[in-house]
Amino acid sequence: MYQPLADLIRPKTLDDVVGQEHILGEGAILRRLIDSGNIPNLIFYGPSGTGKTTVANIIAEKTQRRLYRLNATTASTADIKEIVSELDTFLAPNGVLLYLDEIQSFNKKQQQSLLEHIENGKITLIASTTENPYFYIFNAILSRSTIFEFKQLTPQAVKQAMERAVCYLAERNALTVTAEDGALDYAASSCGGDLRKALNAIEVLFSAAPPKATTLNLTMADMVAVTQRSSMRYDRDGDNHYDLLSALQKSIRGSDPDAACHYLARLLEAGDMISACRRLMVIAAEDIGLAYPQIIPIVKACVDMAHMLGMPEARIPLGDAAVLMATSPKSNSGHIALDLALDDVRKGKGGTFPRHLQNVHADTYTMERKQGYLYPHDFPGHWVQQQYLPDDLVGTTYYTYAANKLEQAAKRYWEEIKGKKE
Repeated sequence: MYQPLADLIRPKTLDDVVGQEHILGEGAILRRLIDSGNIPNLIFYGPSGTGKTTVANIIAEKTQRRLYRLNATTASTADIKEIVSELDTFLAPNGVLLYLDEIQSFNKKQQQSLLEHIENGKITLIASTTENPYFYIFNAILSRSTIFEFKQLTPQAVKQAMERAVCYLAERNALTVTAEDGALDYAASSCGGDLRKALNAIEVLFSAAPPKATTLNLTMADMVAVTQRSSMRYDRDGDNHYDLLSALQKSIRGSDPDAACHYLARLLEAGDMISACRRLMVIAAEDIGLAYPQIIPIVKACVDMAHMLGMPEARIPLGDAAVLMATSPKSNSGHIALDLALDDVRKGKGGTFPRHLQNVHADTYTMERKQGYLYPHDFPGHWVQQQYLPDDLVGTTYYTYAANKLEQAAKRYWEEIKGKKE
């Protein structure tokens, strides 16, 4: 029966697990827990191909407890009941270790079915997820578990495991193996931190060797062929989607055009032009705003052009929009002012309108015939002193001029106009 290379050479000890030194290195907390044999309920959070399943297997070996594996994408409550039925029997005299992969796919009721048994310790749960556990896992499970984050593997860590895989396959197939300069480095960088992808590439190259060959050369051309586009980590409904959009906005807000281009390129390469367009329009109003208000119609025109052109030409106006915004002056004063006003409205502040601001038609059905409104355009400078805020908010300041050229010019203008009148 075929067994994937990633499973064949899966590490048997913590020392062989690469790239997770922050939790598995000497003295790290997860390693100390595993070495002690006293394993609490655990949640492993991180990208795929980073060692979550491997560490769960090592824990099972260390504790000598019966290990059950379920994948929440295909498992059901009936599968959990079947495991529970074996508790306190000769099949699981010391309780069981349940490794539940992709726990975020279980609904609330399914997750709750585990509570009683992880509470009394008969089931020790090790759950893994590629999504943020605080968003996807039931609070009662979280409160009974310790969360450990598995980091995306560095190219150096991936290369280390790839070299081990090459040695294993060379010995198993009695091959003398050489690699072109940079070939393994290229694959290690192209897998996006997913070791499983890198090992799959190595396995494909060995499988493609001539049947009676005694030597194998891992060429750069072959490595490029088996790893093309493999580095893309993207899920339109997952954390990676929102992380990518956040990185794009924060890079533009931070005035870094190079980072802005990088994250925009990742969105476009993943085929998500719509999300890129929507986020660019948000950035125009939220982060450039009143420092350069003309940016809003400019970005809208770039987005409209992108939709008319489609990819790959759409990248041209979108790239222009991203770089223009990253290099533009920044201001969030407009939306901050509105957020402050919204906060007061939600607190019930505001009361009734000042009489002179009410609709003029109110005069036709009230006893007050004179509204008292002063029409600013009838006065020099098109401004006149009068109350606009409700009585309980008089004197409140929501908007503060930001320190950019445009808003400071507006500030000087109104200080001059209002100073002459007051």
